[in-house]
Amino acid sequence: MTLILFLAGLALLIVGADVLVRGASRLSLRLGIAPLVVGLTVVAFGTSAPELAISVKAALDGHTDLALGNVVGSNIFNVLFILGISALLAPLVVDRQLVRQEVPILVGLSLLVAWMAFDLRLSRAEGLLLVALLVAYTVLLYRQGTRAAPAEVADTLVTEPPSRWLSRLPVQLVLIVVGLAMLVVGSRWLVEAATVFATMLGVSPLVIGLTIVAAGTSLPEVATSVIAALRGEREIAVGNVLGSCIFNLVCVLGFSAVVAKGGLSVPGPLLAFDLPVMVAVSVACLPVLFTGHLVARWEGALFLAYYVFYTAYLVLYAQEHDALDEFSLVMRTVVIPLTVLTLAVVAWRELRARRLA
Repeated sequence: MTLILFLAGLALLIVGADVLVRGASRLSLRLGIAPLVVGLTVVAFGTSAPELAISVKAALDGHTDLALGNVVGSNIFNVLFILGISALLAPLVVDRQLVRQEVPILVGLSLLVAWMAFDLRLSRAEGLLLVALLVAYTVLLYRQGTRAAPAEVADTLVTEPPSRWLSRLPVQLVLIVVGLAMLVVGSRWLVEAATVFATMLGVSPLVIGLTIVAAGTSLPEVATSVIAALRGEREIAVGNVLGSCIFNLVCVLGFSAVVAKGGLSVPGPLLAFDLPVMVAVSVACLPVLFTGHLVARWEGALFLAYYVFYTAYLVLYAQEHDALDEFSLVMRTVVIPLTVLTLAVVAWRELRARRLA
């Protein structure tokens, strides 16, 4: 029954997010908001809606480990797994705005959250600051969208042919209400099932949040980015991932800290390992996305391999396996330094080629 409850909750989250995105996007376009702005806000918010529902519900119930693990795990999953598998399917073209604006914003927000968590607590005041940054970021995107020429604004949201029934205002409002309701119910079921799983398996809610829940709630991002990559809309695949990561930090984490009684307590293991990994992953986007404004297949394979290593570490840590120390030593002394060296050489060659050109 717990497994059925988990799968049913996950299904409601995915379908609810899709319904919410469809209704909200059509309503936004009806109000005259530029499709580019809608894509970077409504789509990012919609695909992050499962994370928001799960983390807020967990924070209200006092499961702060699950709330934090879901956000941190989702951001790691988004960059390493989704970008990785999307680039393996087809090399991803990166828009210059994403390189110049979204990636630095993501890196800055990741560092800010890590600094906020240094005292092992995210207070309500810090949550309000993140929500304020959400508002500022949305206003920035709106102003940029209104300045864009109509010919330069691509409809990054609706890829299917327009239908008459979706263009009706009552239908759009119903879709938004139904989508939100499905998210609320689905999040309740999934949190309850994940908590039971953690108890049964003897695994901490933090590890469950970092793995199963994070991957499950990121399925909308997986579907959006993979389909976009297969259809040749490769900029959407990258923009969806970066936008969702930004919204996870300012919206999901911000509101979770606001609604939680006394703020969110930060577990020591999360601060010592998972948060630095999240920051490192966001920083790794700088050289990867900068070089040629393209995520190559080998870079996607590298990201995907790192997600496998990260998951393996969490499994070994949860089981207190004897091989954990050796695995950590190899990662610190061999794999990570070689990767940093490779990315540095690639970035240096790109800079040199641009200067010679």
